[in-house]
Amino acid sequence: MKFSIGGSLKLAFRPWVEGIENIPAEGPAILASNHLSFSDSFFLPAVLDRKVTFIAKSEYFTSPGVKGKLTAAFFKGVGQLPVDRSGGRGAGEAAIKSGIEVLERGELFGIYPEGTRSPDGRLYRGKPGGLARVALATGAPVIPVAMIDTEKVQPPGKIVPKMIRPGIRIGRPLDFTRYQGMEGDRFILRSVTDEVMYEIMKLSGQEYVDIYATAAKRQIADAAKAEAAQAEAQKKAEAERAKKAAAE
Repeated sequence: MKFSIGGSLKLAFRPWVEGIENIPAEGPAILASNHLSFSDSFFLPAVLDRKVTFIAKSEYFTSPGVKGKLTAAFFKGVGQLPVDRSGGRGAGEAAIKSGIEVLERGELFGIYPEGTRSPDGRLYRGKPGGLARVALATGAPVIPVAMIDTEKVQPPGKIVPKMIRPGIRIGRPLDFTRYQGMEGDRFILRSVTDEVMYEIMKLSGQEYVDIYATAAKRQIADAAKAEAAQAEAQKKAEAERAKKAAAE
């Protein structure tokens, strides 16, 4: 990854980086990042000397055909962990277990607290289950990360990237060991998550929206459907008027 794709990414896009000194040379740490593009999981590891393990949706590992096999081989090759997101709470537990195992090996674990890519470039409310529970269960420091302009490099649905220079800002590690043993307290989980999201917001400069990104995506999809339905109704009405006028 680092010598092939990582090297190519750095050469082609020249991502700028601030705060790289905040990444520890060794030992476990959680990299909590905003999520603007599919390419986030490539740009961040590419600029670091250490390996970063993210969890990835299981569809990347099980898609059929030649393309599916190549995709699965790539994700396995760069050490990403498959998690089935369709299983509700079970999927969340699998993600948490995977994160804890990575950190217990003394490695870097990458996570997107928003749970999905931002639909419009704004920063959305972090989900408290994964990030906070992994941090409190392991005592590993949480390092806030802000990806800058990666959504412009590869907008959702676009395969060919644009030659735009993205950026990465890495904040100072956050210590939550004072809450260890309290991962069963939902108020503590929310407090930890909100503190991390606030730091990401400061680093990224994004507008913060206090709803989950999944809810925002539903709202956007519903609005698009309503707009399409309205346009279709208007088209039919105009056709009806034209037909009536012709008859007269």
